Amino acid sequence: MLAAAALAQPLAYRLLPEQVAHGAWVIRGADTFIARDNGGAVANIALFATEEGAVLVDAGPSLRYGEVLAKLARELTGKPVARVYLTHLHPDHTYGDAAFEPGIIAATPALAAELKREGLGFSDGMYRILGDWMRGTELHMPGHAITAERETLGGRAFRLLALSGHSASDLAVLDERTGTLVAGDLVFYDRAPTTPHADFPKWRAALDTLKGLGHRRVIPGHGPIDSTPGAAIDQTRDWLDWLEGALTAAVRDGLDMVDAGLLPIPDRFARMRVARYELQRSVAHLYPAIEAREWPRVDGR
Repeated sequence: MLAAAALAQPLAYRLLPEQVAHGAWVIRGADTFIARDNGGAVANIALFATEEGAVLVDAGPSLRYGEVLAKLARELTGKPVARVYLTHLHPDHTYGDAAFEPGIIAATPALAAELKREGLGFSDGMYRILGDWMRGTELHMPGHAITAERETLGGRAFRLLALSGHSASDLAVLDERTGTLVAGDLVFYDRAPTTPHADFPKWRAALDTLKGLGHRRVIPGHGPIDSTPGAAIDQTRDWLDWLEGALTAAVRDGLDMVDAGLLPIPDRFARMRVARYELQRSVAHLYPAIEAREWPRVDGR
């Protein structure tokens, strides 16, 4: 009865904007995994003020979240949302676009194709995990194709970097006015990276590109803002290098997937949230391919 009463409570997202520069805010996600108690609000969302309207980078996990985000954007900027950039296909970043008209939702052609092919497939999982948080949520396909490397909205210029590595199509957005880099899930900070669609060589190449932009700060896809601005990029690369090396060594040593998920995590990652959880998920994502590479079939099949 207590559980039923808890589930019957009204659901509401409480979005707390953190100003990171003039006309720039981040709405921080919870540094954990998607769960009913957080409504799936685990991704960072960036918000910029322009004379034309508010610009969002990512939209959160649900229609309910997107509606609250749209209201907050108007409160902060005095204008409605003029553009929503989507960084990649994962649902904690995209499903909130259900609150916005397709014409203002922007994605690269590659990401738009990915969302059309795979985006709706996340729906069942999100509804199963989040229940009524997802009520009425239907992913909107982007109506604005990103085909240029730069876009100016209301006097504010954004550099748009089409990359890949965390997924097959990742977008990073640099606000040129403030030097604020919104990296999407190409960068995590003090929160272990996720790897369901990871391509490690391409991810490292993307990190090299981001490292050379001359930006002032990084808003990672998950975790706190990095004002150094290289620490989050370096930490993400360090985790990827360690993870790939550790899992490769585990395969060569004959460890099974359960044992690989129990590998010791280096002390330098001690403050990284959900590290054990993401290590075990990464074993599930990556181990079979590493086994196939390191232990090919003797019959050549």
